[in-house]
Amino acid sequence: MSESDQDWGSGGPERLYVITGGRAGSDEQVEFDLVTLIVSREESQPGMQPEHAAILRVCRTPLSVAEISAHLALPPSVVGVLLTDLLADRRIEARMPASKLPDIALIEAVIDGLQKL
Repeated sequence: MSESDQDWGSGGPERLYVITGGRAGSDEQVEFDLVTLIVSREESQPGMQPEHAAILRVCRTPLSVAEISAHLALPPSVVGVLLTDLLADRRIEARMPASKLPDIALIEAVIDGLQKL
């Protein structure tokens, strides 16, 4: 059965509790932004938790956390817990968004300098 044939969201909150093992976060306190890009570092292995394997399959090319959530029909909070597991096992790579916007004064100075050329 492929991941598109499965109804990940069925079963209500109990299903989500089972998927995450009752965790709402991780000990490592890694927080994934919805636009964090995730890419697989390896293929899924037999015996893996189905949701972990599905993430590795869909992330062969970089996808954002929001896109992964949509592909698996799981809430972003649940996807975040699963991604934390995979990151701890070094099965994925996360490319976090810039935490600070560039300085507007610097950008204006660069634009001004370029206009003077």
